[in-house]
Amino acid sequence: MKLEGRIALVTGGGSGIGRAIAHLFADEGALVVVNDVRLEAAEKTVKEMRDPGRGRALQADVADSGQVRTMFVALEREFGALDVLVNNAGVATTSGEDREAIAKRAETRIMETLGGQGVETHLDVTQHLSDEAWRRMLAVHLDGTFFCTREALRLMSRRNRGAIVNISSVAALMGLETVPHYSAAKGAILSFTRAVAREVASRGIRVNAICPGFIDTPMTQPMPPLLRAAALARTPLGRNGEPREVAATALFLASDDGSFFTGQWLSPNGGLFTG
Repeated sequence: MKLEGRIALVTGGGSGIGRAIAHLFADEGALVVVNDVRLEAAEKTVKEMRDPGRGRALQADVADSGQVRTMFVALEREFGALDVLVNNAGVATTSGEDREAIAKRAETRIMETLGGQGVETHLDVTQHLSDEAWRRMLAVHLDGTFFCTREALRLMSRRNRGAIVNISSVAALMGLETVPHYSAAKGAILSFTRAVAREVASRGIRVNAICPGFIDTPMTQPMPPLLRAAALARTPLGRNGEPREVAATALFLASDDGSFFTGQWLSPNGGLFTG
């Protein structure tokens, strides 16, 4: 088992990629603390493990530094240490956005492109993006990654070892025109990953990132059929990824298999981005 005896924390582990990572880590011998903003979701992930005794559910909104600190106090009290952190918690949209209107304009643009008459419909996402939507997106993704990393490093530094895996996105590599705030947050996570990796390498702590392409999760299910088809058309392998495929990448980076990786990003994206 690749994580035998190690203690791991997976944020946003109540569904999708986070749930898949938590299950795989537990199967590989780790004791997994599953975090989610919804306690019942985290508990469901633990209950569905092959050995539920390998899991512990903790509720916290990672965008709130106080809640993150409380979560880590509980983790330290029960386990005394942390070997692996996966910063996975995230949101695709916020309450301040008109997702349906943006999707409709995007679909219209696709039809205009296919029709060959030129694009006349403008997305105009950024000029109508509210302060609330922008700040919430960065709070969950970027602030959450920072708050959890800060607390994790305080524990990992005591033993000068550990691995941190940050879930970024292909949006950080190429930009997604319908979600500029999501792209910005995920891009910032990559820069944060590189900087912290250099900072803590002397302590034997590795920090890497994963930039998934389109993955079949509850976050991507609301995509309209035409937008989903367009995404598939841009993906050379011709399909969306599965959460287990991202989980396998996280396992590689968290385990000794990835012992010479730090400050890097891996992108399971089916060829959508190859830069």
